[in-house]
Amino acid sequence: MKDKQQNILIIGAGLCGSLLALRLGQRGYNVTVMEMRPDMRKVDISAGRSINLAFSDRGIKAMNMVGILDKVMPLCIPMNGRMLHDLEGNTILSPYSGREEEYINSISRGGLNSLLLDEAEMHDNVTIHFNKKCLSVDFEKTTATFKDYNSQSEFVEDADVIFATDGAGSAMRKSYYLSKKFLFSFSQNWLSHGYKELSILPNENGDFKTFKNALHIWGRESFMLIALPNLDGSFTVTLFLSYDEGEYNFNNLTTKENVLEFFGKYFKDALELMPNLAEDFFENPTSPLGTVKCSPWHYKGNTLLMGDAAHAIVPFYGQGMNASFEDVTVLDQVLEEGHKDWETIFKIYESRRKKDTDAIADLAIDNFHEMKGHVNHPNFREKRKLEMALEKEFPEYASKYSLVTFNEDMGYQEAMLRGRAQDKAILNMLAEGTLNMEDDLKTNFEKVKVETDHILEEDRIAKNA
Repeated sequence: MKDKQQNILIIGAGLCGSLLALRLGQRGYNVTVMEMRPDMRKVDISAGRSINLAFSDRGIKAMNMVGILDKVMPLCIPMNGRMLHDLEGNTILSPYSGREEEYINSISRGGLNSLLLDEAEMHDNVTIHFNKKCLSVDFEKTTATFKDYNSQSEFVEDADVIFATDGAGSAMRKSYYLSKKFLFSFSQNWLSHGYKELSILPNENGDFKTFKNALHIWGRESFMLIALPNLDGSFTVTLFLSYDEGEYNFNNLTTKENVLEFFGKYFKDALELMPNLAEDFFENPTSPLGTVKCSPWHYKGNTLLMGDAAHAIVPFYGQGMNASFEDVTVLDQVLEEGHKDWETIFKIYESRRKKDTDAIADLAIDNFHEMKGHVNHPNFREKRKLEMALEKEFPEYASKYSLVTFNEDMGYQEAMLRGRAQDKAILNMLAEGTLNMEDDLKTNFEKVKVETDHILEEDRIAKNA
């Protein structure tokens, strides 16, 4: 794009919007950002949203792109694996990778978002406004109507290009959908489970009450509890539970006694660390878990949906933020190619990106079932044990989890196809007894490789049939 004097409007200053503003600011565009909420650097607006997130290699690549990784890493707590808690409170650490340098990080949503806003505002050509709610977008005229929460008045903002990074409830996506001006496909699928944020507070001297460098999981087949560490010594705990199924569900956990009984039965060791449980449980909202897919993301060269506005996913692969950051990385690569107009840029971006965001959405739902149940099954544990050994020994081997999480130059779709084929190969051979854990590693590595390639080839033939 030759004309850098263009005015760009970004709707939403969350993680994706603030990174996009920073990157486009670095590229010299005039950028205006409108955010519905107050400035998070001045007021606390966490209110039941996930307070911390899993930050991994795709996110790291994006921070390198804008040159601020050195400022981001101090906000991180490394998590080397899943700490699995059984009913009795016994724990086992299941590493994420057989390679020590591969791990994920717990990071504060607010801390990272605030840093990105600060960095974006350092550019004179970037302006960020708060308390401005987008009501609708006229994508043909490239204008957006906002309500100013301070003055209660409405105003229209004009731009050369509009990017919507306004999350799963995107106002621009709604305008696409309601306008009936072009063929717009949209799906929103809810899990039967919701989630609630809870917390494990630090002990009196400010230390962590349980092991710091892990993502803790209490997987109980049809529901689960997870906990991620925070820099202040606390853990953010999230309960994932059905709204209306099972002996205990969100609809029937209505009294303090019920809640304590439920936790005492299923999460005994967690309950001991959570004297504040009942208070958190009844103060914090129960929120739904949904997947949003839609297309097209762009209208001509005028408007583009990015981040959760284009592809909201459930949080079970720890990739929601990383995927939104990768959106900005992929768009940046397309901009770098020097195409003449925004329509070409948006078309190329969407054709490259859509298949990968569909793949990570599907993988996140797979991982939901894996985390709450499969992690406790003997075959799954055998598989993980073998994968860890293979990763340690053979640099070219990566499990499905590693392909998705630690291979930032491989698209999600390719990671999904290869990873699923590998999983199928190992589990099939374990079930059939053709994979002997006593055999030497090289033999098992060759067997897994051959069987994976065979499954990939079968899948390819089936797809082309």
